[in-house]
Amino acid sequence: MGDRLKYERFLWFHGRVKNRSHPNARMLADKFELSCRTAQRDIEFMRDRLRAPLEYSCERKGYAYTDQSFELPGLMLTEENVLAVALAVRLASSVPDENMKQSLCSLLDDLLGRKDGPCLCSADIAELISVKNVEYSKVSSPYFSVIAAALLKSAPLEITYHSPHTRETTRRMILPLHLLLYMGSWHVIAWCAAKKGLRDFMLSRIGSAKPSGGRWTLPKNVPSAKQYIRKNFGIMQGVKGVPVKLRFTPSVSAWVREQVWHPTQQASTGRDGSLTLSFPVADFREIRRKILSYGADVKVLSPRALARDIQNEIKRMGKVY
Repeated sequence: MGDRLKYERFLWFHGRVKNRSHPNARMLADKFELSCRTAQRDIEFMRDRLRAPLEYSCERKGYAYTDQSFELPGLMLTEENVLAVALAVRLASSVPDENMKQSLCSLLDDLLGRKDGPCLCSADIAELISVKNVEYSKVSSPYFSVIAAALLKSAPLEITYHSPHTRETTRRMILPLHLLLYMGSWHVIAWCAAKKGLRDFMLSRIGSAKPSGGRWTLPKNVPSAKQYIRKNFGIMQGVKGVPVKLRFTPSVSAWVREQVWHPTQQASTGRDGSLTLSFPVADFREIRRKILSYGADVKVLSPRALARDIQNEIKRMGKVY
C-alpha cells in the first residue's frame, strides 16, 4: 500500500510538471498532508531513481522538466518484485545469446536503480546467485535468436539438422512450438513437415536456421507440445510409452525418492528400505544411461528387454576392463 500511495504522489507531481505548473515540495506536502522533508525526498527519488529530468527554477520557485517527453514508468516495484526479476535474470544465464542476456541485465539494472533502498546491480546479483550446468550441449547464439523469434511469431523455419544416430544432415521445414531447457541443453519441439508430426530438435545439432516465410496451419489432431513432452521420459521421442520398473537399494533410495523422473511415476518403499520406481519411457537410450550411473544399486524388474540391454552393456564393459 505504501508504494501505491507514493506512486500516486509521483503521478500528481509529474502531471503538474508536465502542464508547466512548476510544483514544489510545499505544494506536494500540502496536497498529500506530508512534511516538507518527506515531499522533498519524493522529488529527489523521482530525479535520482526514476531518472526524471527535473530542474528547479528559482525564478518560478518550482520544478520543470528539461525533457518534456519524459514519462513515469508504469509501475512501482516491491522488494519481492525485484527479487523475482533478479532470479529470472540469473536463471536466464543458460540462454545462449549474449545480446539477449545483456538486454536482461540492462533491464535488471534499470529496475534495481528504481528501487528505494540499497542500490544493487546485476553484477551484485551474480555474486549472490549462480546457475551451473554440466554435460550440456552448446548452442550457436544466432540460431537461438532466430528460433526464439519464430516461436513467438508462430512462423515456420528452414533448418539443417544433424543426427548423431544416423550420422546424416537433413534439411527440414519446421514450425517451432515450444522451447525446452533440459538438463542444461536447449531443445525445440516443432511440427516437422517431412515427418508430418511433432519432433524434438536439439539446438546444438542445428547447422543453420532461417525464416521460410508464409503461415502454417497445423492439423486439428496435433497434441500440445507439453503433452508430447509428458509422454516421454526426459524428452526421448516416441508415441507409446513402455512401462519400466526399477528397484533401488536402501543406500540410494533416499536420494532417488527426492527426484522426479517422470510426471506419472509411482514409488513404493519396501520393508528393507528399498525403493521401487515405475514410469513409462519412449525408448531405452536415456534410461539405460541413467540405470548404469547407479551401478549395482539398481535392478531392472521390467521389461525384460531393458534388463537384457543392461546385461549386454555390463558384458561389454567387462571386456573393456
